[in-house]
Amino acid sequence: MIHTLFALAQVTLIDVTLAGDNAVVIGLAVRQLTGRDRTRAIFAGTLLSAVLRIVLALVAVQLLSIVGLTLAGGLLLLWVCARMFHEFRHEQSGPTIDAPSSLKTAIVRIIAADLSMSVDNVLAVAGAAVGHPWVLVFGLVASVLMMALAASFIARLLERYKWIAWVGLAIVLFVAVELIVKGGGEVWQHVVY
Repeated sequence: MIHTLFALAQVTLIDVTLAGDNAVVIGLAVRQLTGRDRTRAIFAGTLLSAVLRIVLALVAVQLLSIVGLTLAGGLLLLWVCARMFHEFRHEQSGPTIDAPSSLKTAIVRIIAADLSMSVDNVLAVAGAAVGHPWVLVFGLVASVLMMALAASFIARLLERYKWIAWVGLAIVLFVAVELIVKGGGEVWQHVVY
């Protein structure tokens, strides 16, 4: 029982520590949505992200052997950054995207960004929860809920202070570059040896 509680505490701490950048991405993705659409996008995006995280975590041992997964995640996140940058520039020069299309876009971006950024999180959590699958699932669901609450707060801040969106985009770009460098190094090491 003590070992299980210790594993649960480790999983929760890992999730809280590593979920901050995901909350920024979600906040950026839903910043233009209002009220109900924002809530729906955060709920749908984080729910689907939670399901994907759980599936990834349950096969984490196999993921460790896939060379290039981190690089692919970084490239996917770079694509998300490019789309957000394009959107930011058009916001300042013209009309914004209409609500129905942006709700769908926000949900897709949340899932894509979370999938690309959560590989390290999933592997760390899977390592901490070895032998306790329910702890793994509980920890991942709890982290996604915390991430959704933080994303809602961040989105409200972005409404008031537009410049924060550019700072958030810079943070996400940094994470993308970090994943690309790390993943590229793994691929290079695999090719060389």
